Formats: sequence, C-alpha cells, structure tokens
Amino acid sequence: MFTKILIANRGEIALRIMRTCREMGIKTVAVYSTADKDSLHVRFADEAVCIGPPQSIKSYLNIPNILSAAEITNADAIHPGYGFLSENAEFSKICEDYGIKFIGATAEQINKMGDKATAKDTMKKAGVPVIPGSEGLLSSVEEGKGLAKEIGYPVIIKATAGGGGRGMRIIKEESEFQKMWDDAKMESGAAFGNDGLYLEKFVEEPRHIEIQIVGDQEGRVCHLSERDCSIQRRHQKLVEETPSPIVTDDLRKRMGEAAIAGAQAIKYEGAGTVEFLVDKNGDFYFMEMNTRIQVEHPITEEVTSFDLIKEQIKVAAGIPISGNSYFPKKYSMECRINAEDPKNGFRPSPGTITSMHFPGGHGVRIDSHVYAGYTIPPHYDSMIAKVIVTAQSREEVIVRMKRALDEFYIEGIKTTIPFHLKLMDDETFRSGHFTTKFLESFDFSDL
Repeated sequence: MFTKILIANRGEIALRIMRTCREMGIKTVAVYSTADKDSLHVRFADEAVCIGPPQSIKSYLNIPNILSAAEITNADAIHPGYGFLSENAEFSKICEDYGIKFIGATAEQINKMGDKATAKDTMKKAGVPVIPGSEGLLSSVEEGKGLAKEIGYPVIIKATAGGGGRGMRIIKEESEFQKMWDDAKMESGAAFGNDGLYLEKFVEEPRHIEIQIVGDQEGRVCHLSERDCSIQRRHQKLVEETPSPIVTDDLRKRMGEAAIAGAQAIKYEGAGTVEFLVDKNGDFYFMEMNTRIQVEHPITEEVTSFDLIKEQIKVAAGIPISGNSYFPKKYSMECRINAEDPKNGFRPSPGTITSMHFPGGHGVRIDSHVYAGYTIPPHYDSMIAKVIVTAQSREEVIVRMKRALDEFYIEGIKTTIPFHLKLMDDETFRSGHFTTKFLESFDFSDL
C-alpha cells in the first residue's frame, strides 16, 4: 500500500480523497495555487506545496511543478481527482516513467477513450450498442451530407476532442449543414486545439444514463449500477440520481453488461464511467467513457456502501476489486450547489461567503470545501458544495432534499439553491418523466 499520496486537485474532491487516505493510514500532500492558500484542502493535508499563481495552466495543469512537489515530499502516488489532469494521457505516462503511481487509467486507456471517434469504434468492436454515424472523423462537408442522408435527419456533429457541449451542433436538414459545420469546426479548434468532427444520428427525447464501473489490474471489472444525469443545462449536469426512474431491472442488467464489456475491451484499471443515451423506446447507445472518478460518485457510494476512492487506491496498489456488480435497493440524489446566479443565466458569483450553515440530519451528506469567511476565487469551476440525500424511495429523497436545501443557508454570494428548491416542486421532475431537454423550457425568472 502507498505511504503518501499527492492530490493533484483542489476543493471538495481534494478533501474527499484526503478523508479516505486518513482512514487508510496514508499521508497526504496538497498542492495549491496562490488563490487557494486559505482553502480547507491545504489546511487538512499533512503537507502542502504551492505550485503556482491562480491561472490553472500555471498551477493545477502545470505538470513539472506537480511532479516537483511529489519529488520533494517523497510521495509515491498521485491522485488527480476529476477535471484538470485526471484524463491527461501525457501526465499518466510521465508518472509511470518517473516511478510515481498515477491513481487512475493508464495513458493507453485514456487515449483509447479520450478521442470520441476511437472510443466509439472500440466499443462497437466490443459489442456495445453505438449510435449510427461516421466510422471515424469526417473528411468533408460532402461526406457528412451523404451520411446524414443515409441515416436520416436530425443528426449531430461533435468535436472529437470535445466536452461541455462545445464543438457540437444539431442539424435538422441539409440546408443547415454547411453553417453548422463551419461553426463547430471553429469552436472546437479554438477550445481544444483540434477541429476534428464526427457525425451521429441525433437521439430524440434522450435520457443521460451512466454506469459506474471499477476494474483491477488482473482484468476483472464490476459495475455499481447507474446514475441518471438528465437534469442538465447546456450539457452541464446539475442534479444526478440513482437508480434512474426510467431504468428497469432488465435494462440495468443489459447496460451493466455492456459497460463491463467495454471496460474489459481496454483492460480498464480503476474507477470509471460508461455513459449512454437512452431513447424514448428504451434503446441505449454508448456516448463516451470518463476515465476518472465523477463529481456525482457520492450517490453511488450511498446506495452501495462502497467507498469508490478507497477502491481506486486499492486497485492502484494491485489489490483485486472487492465487490461484484450491484443493483441498488435505496435511492440517492445529488444537487450541485454552484456559486452562480440562476436567475441571470447562471452567471458566476465569486466573492466572500459572509455567513453560512450546512444542512444535516438522517440521510444527508454534504461534500464541500467552503466556510464562512472563505473567498471563492473566480479562476476555477463554480461548484462549492454537493448536497447528497438518501432514502428508501424516490419520493422520500425529494422530500428530504427539499428539507435539506431549505436548511442550507449562505450569504455574500448568489447560489443555485433557489433553482434546486423550485425543481423539487416541479411536477414533471417529480414524475420522473423528463429528458435532457427539460431545462430548456424551465422558468428561471421567478427564482
């Protein structure tokens, strides 16, 4: 087992990893930018090293500085959390070359799943259902138009190196193709330095369902059921729940088996997520694989009593996975609390928290790194907390979540709490019959 782990991240996920490390008797090293010198992850770590100024590219994305911090503190492993360098194949490979264990996927695995066109081809060969579309990257508008005519409109073009909805355009008819192509190419090139595009059939009335998997170094893979991530705005998730209100036992079994097959095809190591779109007929299609821990992993932990961070660390140390595939018997939901103003287009709201109170009680968990007097910097993701509630039914979860959100008191900044409170009262949401497009018609004006 490792003796000291450097956590190449910040905020709540850095704290989350530290807590498990402490329970396992493992020392921790925090890295931080000058903007994060007062963050709790810096205070709670056994050691802390400043790695640069506020800009991510000069600190949390600065591979030489992070490796230097690992060297001077004698860390024998690095946990990247999510975001930043968590899916950076170069970083994973450099760690391997320098004899520091990267607690996550190997460079080869990241490369196979990081390029969406390659990932789709890999999954197709493994027998995982994929959305009809191009076999690889499109070479021209003419090729795209021909394929769209063959599979039928609407179609969607996506950036192969994309994420967060950037480099993505829905095309409803051939007359729109050229403009959408030009826009997507320009956006993806600017955002990712890669303007490669591929095309898929656009799935109508979709649900975004992901399967949590864990694989070990001996080739074994298990799944820990699904999470429904359909409540999202501009492809950014806001609420996640498990089990999904639309997933049957049979669908769960088939999706789980598909996720395992896909992970085994690349000999996947560690915790990861295979993401699917489920259409109105209950057919599911592979969308992408995230080769890291997810923001929403706590709800899976709550319904499985399974510490995913601990399992990540154990697998990285060469210990076989300790669980089998799991079907949930409880319900859990997570609301992401962001420092944003939902009434004004979710505009970021950095600043100083003047006073606050976290909710508590049975079945309520808060993952957060903020406190009264803490100044939220403007340089990073605006998520400041996750409210996770668990109960015996979805109806109880919604009631408990509303109660917890009512207790969540925070002043000095705007947050998404009013949005979440309104969502818990929405009849369509409560019914469970919604799609990823649900928030496009949601009324934010009276928050």
